[in-house]
Amino acid sequence: MPDVPTRPEPFTARASAAALDDLRARLRATRWPDAPEDAGWGLGTDLGYLRELVDYWVDEFDWQAQEAALARFPRFRVPVGGLGIHYVHARAVAPAGSVLPLVLGHGWPDSFWRYSKVLPLLTDPGAHGADPADAFDVVVPDMPGYGYSDRPTGAPLDSIAVAGLWAELMDFLGYARFGAAGGDIGSHVSRYLALDHPDRVVAVHRTDAGVPVFAGDPADLAPEERAWLEAVAAWGGREGAYAAMHRTKPQTAAFGLTDSPAGLAAWIVEKMRAWSDCGGVVERAFTKDEILTNVTLYWLTGTIGSSMRMYAANAAIAPAQLARRVEVPSGFSLFPGDILRPPRAWLERTANVARVTEHERGGHFAAFEEPELYAEELRAFFRPYRAPSLS
Repeated sequence: MPDVPTRPEPFTARASAAALDDLRARLRATRWPDAPEDAGWGLGTDLGYLRELVDYWVDEFDWQAQEAALARFPRFRVPVGGLGIHYVHARAVAPAGSVLPLVLGHGWPDSFWRYSKVLPLLTDPGAHGADPADAFDVVVPDMPGYGYSDRPTGAPLDSIAVAGLWAELMDFLGYARFGAAGGDIGSHVSRYLALDHPDRVVAVHRTDAGVPVFAGDPADLAPEERAWLEAVAAWGGREGAYAAMHRTKPQTAAFGLTDSPAGLAAWIVEKMRAWSDCGGVVERAFTKDEILTNVTLYWLTGTIGSSMRMYAANAAIAPAQLARRVEVPSGFSLFPGDILRPPRAWLERTANVARVTEHERGGHFAAFEEPELYAEELRAFFRPYRAPSLS
């Protein structure tokens, strides 16, 4: 039976002084590996950069200031599906009758943090030079095992199950119909929201189409689709070691990453660099404070292991589920610094495509890297699907 909460509980996170002292002590005691001369980022995280980042983490990073900045958002926890779910619920500043509810899905390695820059642009577009009628009521939940949501104590949940939780959450919040959007695993969750709740999801927007699955005759594919599938396979061999570990032996990696904050930072910052539109210089996309806010959220919540286990759950999704076509109107934003950017032919094979936009800048964390571009795209895509009955 679904949970029937009477009201959400306001939530504010405050790390204890003891937790922060322990973090700094562990950072100061880091046992550093060696690295080949001039290895740079070629074999993984650059030793010199991580030393610099850790020094900043110890001596200059102000977690309390970042915690206070995140606390400006209206945040809550509520039981859904037997788990305490943490979420942001930011209501629109807009003319009556024009508001569209929107649930945003994050991915790995992040949390509700991914949308912290874009939220004001979506809820109050009039204050940022856009049409006030394009405002959204925005809901950004932390997936189970991520951020401040509960960690499942049993089997990890897959994207299909999380989509069901978000449908239940939106129902609890009073939204009979709504839009869905996301990136990374959040794209998968948004896809299953549209597949399993097409009567409620008015339209769905994604920044990627996920890892492709095709069991048909390759001769039926367009040339650009075949080339893309080959490129995806090559990328997996070159860059997919992290995902293979997450899918197969996440618990083994969790011991070291939960014990060593420097190791945790290495695991995460390498992906923030590789997947962003930064030209190989991670701080072109993220400041040290931004990087460390994301990493410290993982550290303080102890969720790196539970977040990785979701890959194992998703790897067990039946091929028939992966092959389903989304019939809800679908939009895609493709950013040049992202990974596995699909051709339009593939998008149309897998979804009822209403809009595809190829941007000139931005990467995998588009909502954080390019919040203005991302907000503008969501406003434009969802505009035809607004209706007074949705507000």
